Formats: sequence, structure tokens, C-alpha cells
Amino acid sequence: MNTRRAALFRTIALAVAAIWGISTAVQAQDTIKIGWAISKTGPFAAGANVTTLPNYQVWVKDVNDAGGIKVGGKKMKLQVIEYDDRSNSEEMIKAVERLATQDKVDFILPPWSTGLNLAAAPVFHRLGYPQLAVTANTNDAVKFTSRWPGLSFWLGLPSELVDGLLETLTKLQKEGKIGKKIAMVAVGDQFGIEQSKAARAGLTKAGFDLAYDKSYPFGSQDLQPVVKDAMATKPDAFVAFSYPPDTFGLTAASQVVGFNPKVFFVGVGTAFPAFKGKFGAAAEGIMGIGASDPNLEGIKWYIQHHKQIIGREPDRWASPITYASLQVLQQAIERVGKIDRPAIIKEINAGSFDTIIGKVKLEKGLNRNFWAVGQWQGGNYVGIAPASKQGAGAPMVPKPAWK
Repeated sequence: MNTRRAALFRTIALAVAAIWGISTAVQAQDTIKIGWAISKTGPFAAGANVTTLPNYQVWVKDVNDAGGIKVGGKKMKLQVIEYDDRSNSEEMIKAVERLATQDKVDFILPPWSTGLNLAAAPVFHRLGYPQLAVTANTNDAVKFTSRWPGLSFWLGLPSELVDGLLETLTKLQKEGKIGKKIAMVAVGDQFGIEQSKAARAGLTKAGFDLAYDKSYPFGSQDLQPVVKDAMATKPDAFVAFSYPPDTFGLTAASQVVGFNPKVFFVGVGTAFPAFKGKFGAAAEGIMGIGASDPNLEGIKWYIQHHKQIIGREPDRWASPITYASLQVLQQAIERVGKIDRPAIIKEINAGSFDTIIGKVKLEKGLNRNFWAVGQWQGGNYVGIAPASKQGAGAPMVPKPAWK
């Protein structure tokens, strides 16, 4: 009997010790677990591996090199868990669920692209995580942020990006630098549909002649027929709402067939350093979606810093905004002073933050500090619209001949 009792006491003692050990480990948490599911393979990899993943890596290094994020009275370094979503929404959602329920990360950083972020939004909300959806773009943004308060958008609405393009084209037309004939193409997915819909309405209202208006399937390899059809209408401006592979493909095809309208505007990827690397002097005068101010001190520092760590320059649009969004997250965590996601979401939505792109204060979950249109000028990708934004450059029109 005594032997049994002694064994029972030992079992209880071990159990208490185990519980105490677990409790102590929880109380003594000295790292913040960060997770993400990103497109390392598949059609979205080209964009994700330029715009998103490198900035996650730079930010994690910066935080850890500085000793961590200050939470309460101590600094906590970042521990990373990552998955490849294979450019697939189902894979991405499974990975996000795994990060939350099995890996039990403190924060989840968002995937790349409009489609994957919109698919992820209800999942992030249900699991209680803030979603800094930098690479998502939808005119329903305010509706979504009202429904899912942890969700935020950072690049401007499609209608606002189109407004910047319309502002530029209208001004050029009134100055007599271009006529009214426009050729427009768009990738046949959520991004292209949203952007072209807004552009179609805006161009028509502004009195432009939409001489060519077509979409092409996502993942199209041969875009020369699209370019030739657009070229046949002899437009003053060519406008493409394209993803990185298409942006490169449309530009290359236009160069081959000698399609050189006065305004040449292509979509995501124009701001990539690889775009300038591939086309060299031929990139001069090409306009694209989004931009940054190369003369802003924070941007100057960031470009060199990114290059030093990653080994190449960042893109000049969504990359600095991605890094800025992570600065916002870090400052929100430090202000709250504990890993309290609901409180951190409130701070992200209500606070004002100093970042590399300048002051950031969300309005209804939307970042208001963004560029709509940029252009390669003298080796720099310069913001040209909104023209009223500090640091805006003047558009170079007509576009120089292909070199």
C-alpha cells in the first residue's frame, strides 16, 4: 500500500512539475512567432519573390539585429515559420489555418496578389489575425474592412490608381501632346477585371476613344497577337493592366513589332529592378502602375538597405509600402506592449506611424500615402501622379523610340 501511495505521489509530483514547466515556459516567452504562406512556386512567384518575400526577410533581420520588438519591458526576437502556397488559394488557406492552429504563431503576414488576399480575408478574420494586405487591390476595400476590421489595404483603390492615369492622360491631351485614341488590355483575373472596369468608365467619361479593349487569359505565354491587334488601331496611348510576366511579355513584344505609342503604360512589374535590367535604355519613358519618390530620405535608405541584404534593388512601388506596413505592425505591437491581437488591430487602424514612405495613418482601413502612376526617367522610377503629391515629377511624353 505504501509503495502504491509513494508511486502515486511521484506521479502527481511529476505532473505538477510538468505543468509548472509549461506555465513557466509560457510566462517566459522571449520570441514572437511570425508566419506566412507565400508563392515561392507557380505563376505568382515572380511577383511574390520581388515585392513581398524579400521585405519579410529584410524586416525580420532588421528586428532581430536590433534585439527584437519591445514588448512591455523586454525585447522579443522574431521566430519565422513559412510555407509555399504554390500560387494556389486552397494551399494558401490550408497553410494559414496550420500556422494559426498547429504552429500557433502570434502574427501571420499576408500572401501575394489580390485574389489570394481576398480569399484569405475571412480566414484571417475568423482566426483573429491582422491582415496587412499590401498587394491586394479592390474597389470593395471599404466594404471589406468594415466587415473584417483586421484587414487593411495599402496601394489605393483601383479607381484611385485609374484616376491618376486619367489625370495624366487628360492633362497630356489638353496640352496637345497626345490624341484621344486609347488601346487597353487586361489580364483576365480579379486584378485585371477591377482595374479595366474602372479605367473603361473613366476613359469614356473623359471623352477618350477606347479603340481597343480586350482581356487575355491569365498565364498567357504569347502576347504578340494582342500587341499586334492593339497596334493596328494606331492608338495615342497603350494601357495594360498586367501581372509581372505579362508586363515583361507585352513590353518585349511591342519592342519586337515596333509598337511605340506616345504613352506606353503597363501594370505590375514595371517598377521592378528586373524590368530596368531587362530593357535597359529601352525602359526610358515607360509608365506603370504605382511608384515611390526616389528623393525621399526614407526611400533612399531603404533601396540601399534592401540591396545590401537581398543582393538586388527592391521594386519601386509595393516593396517600400510592404516594408512600411511592417513598420506599422511593429510600432503597433510596441505601443500595445503585449501580444494582444485585438488591441493591436485597433492601434493599426487608429494610430499614426512614421515609416520609410513618410507618415501613415489608415482611413477606414486604407493607406492614403501612395502613388498611382510612375515612369522610368533617367534610370529612376519616378512618381508622376497624383501630380499634386509632394515629389511628383513631370511626365516624359512622347515616349522615346525603342533602343
